[in-house]
Amino acid sequence: MKNTLNIVTAEEAVAMVKSGERIFFQGAAMTPNFIIDALCQRYKELKDIEIIQIHTEGSALYTMDPYNNAFKTNSCFVGGNVRKAVNSDFGNYIPIFLSEIHLLFRRNILSLDTAIIQVSPPDKHGYCSLGVSIDIALPAIQTAKKVIAQINPQVPRTHGDGIIHISQISAAVEMNAPIHSSTIMPPTENDLLIGKHVANLIDDGATLQMGIGGIPNVVLANLTNHKRLGIHTEMFSDGILPLVESGVITGEEKTIKTGKIVTCFAVGSPALYDFVDDNPIVHFKEAAYTNDTSIIRQNPKVTAINSAIEIDLTGQICADTIGKYQYSGVGGQMDFIRGASLSEGGKAIIAMPSVTNKGVSKIVPYLKQGAGVTTTRAHVHYIATEYGVVDLFGKNLKQRAEALISIAHPMHREQLEKDTFERIHS
Repeated sequence: MKNTLNIVTAEEAVAMVKSGERIFFQGAAMTPNFIIDALCQRYKELKDIEIIQIHTEGSALYTMDPYNNAFKTNSCFVGGNVRKAVNSDFGNYIPIFLSEIHLLFRRNILSLDTAIIQVSPPDKHGYCSLGVSIDIALPAIQTAKKVIAQINPQVPRTHGDGIIHISQISAAVEMNAPIHSSTIMPPTENDLLIGKHVANLIDDGATLQMGIGGIPNVVLANLTNHKRLGIHTEMFSDGILPLVESGVITGEEKTIKTGKIVTCFAVGSPALYDFVDDNPIVHFKEAAYTNDTSIIRQNPKVTAINSAIEIDLTGQICADTIGKYQYSGVGGQMDFIRGASLSEGGKAIIAMPSVTNKGVSKIVPYLKQGAGVTTTRAHVHYIATEYGVVDLFGKNLKQRAEALISIAHPMHREQLEKDTFERIHS
């Protein structure tokens, strides 16, 4: 094996990219923006470059004029920085479970020419860490013809499967800058109410999956009196840190990787990255593992907490579109909804405010025209709003409508009752 890195400038590294290539960008906190921005400067000489990614951070120059004349975004998830492009002629979206994206690479459905990543400097054995974003980056580098790496000493060295030997790196660019961090926004009044409702559903010894945001943070803040909780999730943020430090999260009842916090990526503050750096209790795996329903279900009392853009009166969940407008992505919601439902004592929870910021009801008689169904009505169980929690499992269509109306905003309940009558009797 090669034991030295091919250190080059960013301009020399991106010169390896040729027109017509399909390129993967590592995402989340590990987005290699230094190299990405250098690649974008070649927009006049390149053409027909296809970008494959999930959620990335940064300006995403490749989606902007004039760079988008050379680059087209074909995204497996949609963040704010690429949302406009994905909903235009300069990009598109691939509906796919996070657990199955690796198959696109490994089965050569979307064969990769180049993977652009960010890693730690190599250790004495020549291995670099992929830091806090393993998710689909690992299968991407294992299948790409070329790997261009941004070498950054501020990347945490994480335990698990997220390593790459320098012999696999075609070109490396050295830089030194903090990786992307996010700030926890203060919870809204509704977040506080919803978080308390959801926390009351969580049993001692449960294995948790939750994302980032106001509601998950409030849920975690309300678990200080719980015991023996575990984490098996696709991502986590700072909210778990106080529970680990206080001994609430121990993972001792987990069946899969007992005692370990299992995830495929993490996004948060510098304190979070300090926590995961060289910490053997945090195990980073690729999404094909963390989001595998057959693995998730083996843990006890899996409690999956996800959100929705809207839910219709039969229980259909739309979590990735606003009508036909692609807002986010399928992601891992169904992976964990199903895994939790099949777990012994598990609970699949959709938590959301009853109305949008403009007062529009998120509980609706019909999903908007063009909306995608992220979670089917046959999969949905618990729904939580600031007005309470209902369990739709086993309920018929009329009972579901009645239950959902009971946790809708009071100013919309009368109209929803009329809509239910018309839907049933029309």
